[in-house]
Amino acid sequence: MLTLTSLGGAGTVTGSKHLLTNGDSRILIDCGLFQGLKNLRELNWEPLPIAPSSIDAVVLTHAHLDHSGYLPKLVRDGFRGRIYATAATRDVAELILKDSGFLNEKDADYANRKGFSKHKPALPLYGVRDAERAMEFFSIVPFDNPVQLPGGATLTFRHAGHILGAASAEIEWSGRRIAFSGDLGRYDDPMLPDPKPIPQADAIVIESTYGNRIHAPADTTEVLGEVVERTVKRGGTVVIPAFAVGRAQSLLYHLWKLKSAGRLSNIPVYLDSPMAIDATDLLHAHSDDHRLSHDECAAICKIATYTRDVEGSKAITASAWPKVVISASGMATGGRVLHHLKSFASDPKHTILFSGYQAAGTRGRAMVQGAREIKIHGQWVPVRAEVDDLSMLSAHADGNELMRWLSGFQHAPSRVFIVHGEDEAAEALRVRIDRELGWNATVPRQQQVFDL
Repeated sequence: MLTLTSLGGAGTVTGSKHLLTNGDSRILIDCGLFQGLKNLRELNWEPLPIAPSSIDAVVLTHAHLDHSGYLPKLVRDGFRGRIYATAATRDVAELILKDSGFLNEKDADYANRKGFSKHKPALPLYGVRDAERAMEFFSIVPFDNPVQLPGGATLTFRHAGHILGAASAEIEWSGRRIAFSGDLGRYDDPMLPDPKPIPQADAIVIESTYGNRIHAPADTTEVLGEVVERTVKRGGTVVIPAFAVGRAQSLLYHLWKLKSAGRLSNIPVYLDSPMAIDATDLLHAHSDDHRLSHDECAAICKIATYTRDVEGSKAITASAWPKVVISASGMATGGRVLHHLKSFASDPKHTILFSGYQAAGTRGRAMVQGAREIKIHGQWVPVRAEVDDLSMLSAHADGNELMRWLSGFQHAPSRVFIVHGEDEAAEALRVRIDRELGWNATVPRQQQVFDL
């Protein structure tokens, strides 16, 4: 009997882990970390409901931490199968997982030195060596090329947009076809391909991050330019917490467009994230996975000053000159951007500019919702800077675009499972699917088992 169970990403936007079971065979689609609210983050420390050694394969739709970040722990705890991913996803995952291991180690060390952790000693969830070990289990799968998985299943990846290498996954098993959307990107994105339709499936598992929202039709380049120009006019700096993979490169694209149009000509741009720098380099390595030409890639990469070392990052903070600083992480949950927030958030002449989805329980969500102080490294930091949100720059499909992707199926599936969304977003999408398509849609609960 073929069954589906969500071990993460059900009723929440993080920790995506969807398990297909067929007899004694098990395939896990995505293997993400829980982020945001403390009660969710604590789930990362809990053992999985199944033994990692019993999982035959992992199918990774893309490399963002909420889809890939648990892989090092899965391997450390006994997983010995293969991790199937596109070539770009494999390369991006290596950056993200090593960085995550490094930050885990660094945060634990910082907590021990400063004494603000409740645990004595504070330990990392996993480290860099665990991330390196996980990379040994990857197998590369080209787009649109069916491959055999353990237990007799067949996998085909389709372009999903969203970030470099991102895919939707078709899995055929025991005469049934299950389509996993992964995280779907935007249509007509200037950098990434449109999400590719899947002709048919017996069951669909679809994300719902923005299932209850429609992205504003505003011109992203123009809005970004206006934010930077008014901040610079008052002598301030624009700090942009950005996901190192995807969002940072999109921001560089729009800043390049502004500078090409003669705007922001004297305003320095800093990319203060070693991982974002490496991810930007991957645009050249995987030119078939995006729309940009070689010359456009080169021009975009040249507009920023890259900062790899800590001393360079400190110099950015110390400089009084108006500037744009792009730094990870995108939800202000960790990384170098925290040090910039500690320095710039308290002054009203500066701007903190968010550029994508902010999960519940993150500093980003709190600031977008108007928090007047945030806690960083055990200290409360006042928020007096202007706070803006470039929601139209989101790499996630909105409600209309999710429905557009679903309309690509030529026949009604027997079931649609709505995952990777907060309650309101998932329920809004369920209602639209029922009303507009007449399909049987369900919002799964964590560990609820469905017979396919």
